Amino acid sequence: MKPFVNVHFLGASGTVTGSKFLIETSEKNILIDCGLFQGLKVLRELNWNNLPIKVNEIDLVLLTHGHLDHVGYLPRLLKQGFKGKIIGTAPTLAIGEIILKDSAKIQEEEAKKANADKYTKHHPALAFYTIKDAENTIKLFQAEEIDTWIQLSKNIAYRFQYNGHIIGATFIELDIFEKRFVFSGDIGREQDYLLETPKKPDKADVLFIESTYGNKLHPDEAIETLLSDLIKDTINKKGQLIIPSFAVERLQTLMYILWKLYQKNKIPNIPIFIDSPMGNNVLDVFNRFPKWHKLSDTEYRAMCNHVTIVQSYKETWDTIDDKRSKIIIAGSGMVTGGRVLTYLKQLIDEPSTTVLLVGYQAEGTRGRQLHDGAHEIKLFGKYYPVKATIKRIDSLSAHADQQELLNWMSAIKNTPEKVFLVHGEPTALDAFRVKIKTVYDWTATIPKLGDVEKIIQ
Repeated sequence: MKPFVNVHFLGASGTVTGSKFLIETSEKNILIDCGLFQGLKVLRELNWNNLPIKVNEIDLVLLTHGHLDHVGYLPRLLKQGFKGKIIGTAPTLAIGEIILKDSAKIQEEEAKKANADKYTKHHPALAFYTIKDAENTIKLFQAEEIDTWIQLSKNIAYRFQYNGHIIGATFIELDIFEKRFVFSGDIGREQDYLLETPKKPDKADVLFIESTYGNKLHPDEAIETLLSDLIKDTINKKGQLIIPSFAVERLQTLMYILWKLYQKNKIPNIPIFIDSPMGNNVLDVFNRFPKWHKLSDTEYRAMCNHVTIVQSYKETWDTIDDKRSKIIIAGSGMVTGGRVLTYLKQLIDEPSTTVLLVGYQAEGTRGRQLHDGAHEIKLFGKYYPVKATIKRIDSLSAHADQQELLNWMSAIKNTPEKVFLVHGEPTALDAFRVKIKTVYDWTATIPKLGDVEKIIQ
């Protein structure tokens, strides 16, 4: 058969979420990431559509990392006929397992609650996938090492390379018919509290690069001072500081910073409650894979001992009923689900409450609404007035900013034949396209959802 390579853009194309890229070749069909669309309803509804490809002909899935918008569609892939291996680094698969099980549990619970409280247009409301579906998916997981070329067929090999961002995250290099395809995944920060600096690719004939912050530089914020001031203000107001947090990396980073602030006598010994079952499981992943992060065993244990881990939903209510000033870190980071919704339902209308947003807030999420100054927020089918103070820290992002993205590309010695900008909102994508042309004189394109690009024909 004559060699060919087609790329199908099945997600994270013209938007940030839903990462899925099918590399269709004359030897193997490889899906890079398999994530859920999040945010705007028009995007979330896409999750219910079957993929416009022959899923049963996909040979394997390669995962850049374990976030929901990169792994969350996997159980649906199985329902559409996928039977191959799902391959990532060991920590990525550990995170993926936690996220899939947690996502399935939340979906089952939300469908049950929607049916019981009758705030659904669907009769009955159904879980997008179940815990059993997630468990069937996890059976296909296979771990591989970083920095090692793995031969898939006569003319195709791949390698995972360390990428910061979250524990286990990588970029993927694929050599296909003597062309180097590079999928950036999500690129981490050059300076990170917990993770090392991302590696850089040295060659790319076809480059797929994330553009989440393609139009922005992260502010040079004095994070520790900002947090210290917010905590002191919370104590003065006799209020609560609620931090909606991503369970993977952000929660552990916040724990580390707060522990360090207390050690340095920058903040008093204010109670800190961690209410994220998934975040607790991710802490265990840090414990299991010490070579993937900077924390020593002593630091890890001291950090964990400094906080109170909420173990049950009953303890969530005990925490709400505890009238002391305190810090509550709870999932989810974009306020799309999880335990933080219960806290906000009870406390968002209190002027003494402060809500601190510490990460990217996608369009259509409650986090974005709060970020943009919404006067009310819908929780569990009802609207609640926002009387709490809303604050944000932008520089804790796990994503590289525009300059860091450009730096990550700087070691590529050749001029890529194709540069595809993915995983970004339209304004970020277009600004980054112009910047790449200015800095490197490379012509980048912005694929649309559903596009098919013929690379070799």
